[in-house]
Amino acid sequence: MTSVGYGEPDGRPDARPDDRGVATVWAAAAVAVLVGVLVAMLDLAGAVAARHRAEAAADLAALAAAGHAVHGNDPACARAAEIAAGNGGRVVLCRLRGWDAVVEVEMGVHLSLIGDATVRGRARAGSVATGPPDPSPTDGTTKDAHS
Repeated sequence: MTSVGYGEPDGRPDARPDDRGVATVWAAAAVAVLVGVLVAMLDLAGAVAARHRAEAAADLAALAAAGHAVHGNDPACARAAEIAAGNGGRVVLCRLRGWDAVVEVEMGVHLSLIGDATVRGRARAGSVATGPPDPSPTDGTTKDAHS
């Protein structure tokens, strides 16, 4: 019995569908899905890194603004804008409340799946809130600076 073609030995077509090459299609689909997941994860990592950069720029800008708070709101916010620009950001909010500075910085980031996006970071810098002063000793002694 010699085989004439595919299917039965007498040349009649096989009743089963021909599934040759289907593994290649499945492998190509799996690779495409894996590449898509990889690109999405890289975009997520890029967005998180950009947000961290924006927060760092806001931290530095807030510290600069708080350091210049004695000169007033405009000079302090101008210094915050210089620092933020040096870190690749742009100040969108700068406000002094007493000696405290609140600064919000935004940065642009390009993501391959959704295109250009904006991330923001916000920071506050200034004086530390302290509690009430230490009470005087209750045993009747006084604190002496020389003891």
